[in-house]
Amino acid sequence: MFESLPLYLAFLGTAVALFVAALVVYVMITSHHEIRLIRAGNTACAYAFGGTAIGMAIVLHGTASGTFEVAELAAWGGLGLIGQLMVYFVAKVMIPGLKDGLEADKSAHGILLGALSIAMGIINAGALSS
Repeated sequence: MFESLPLYLAFLGTAVALFVAALVVYVMITSHHEIRLIRAGNTACAYAFGGTAIGMAIVLHGTASGTFEVAELAAWGGLGLIGQLMVYFVAKVMIPGLKDGLEADKSAHGILLGALSIAMGIINAGALSS
């Protein structure tokens, strides 16, 4: 019954490591300080960062469900997460005042960024799992 436990643990460990790494990179590339702002009660940043986390998890789910190889999960999952990181730059172009809006706790900015991240995660996962 537990013959596949090592493979499960390898997949879980790889996916969690990719997830955490992607969120760390995301925090580093954005021009605002999500964690500090969220700790201060900034709802817009919580929406944006939460949507980003969900979008990244969707990508990793799509990748993990489409392979039985840990190396393939790492390679395609990493590539998919790079695509997720690009959403932030697209949103910055779409909304020139994105940083200021998030820092001012404008929910519309956070919801849009979070929704774009989730949408891209769904599209990205579909492409990675085929």
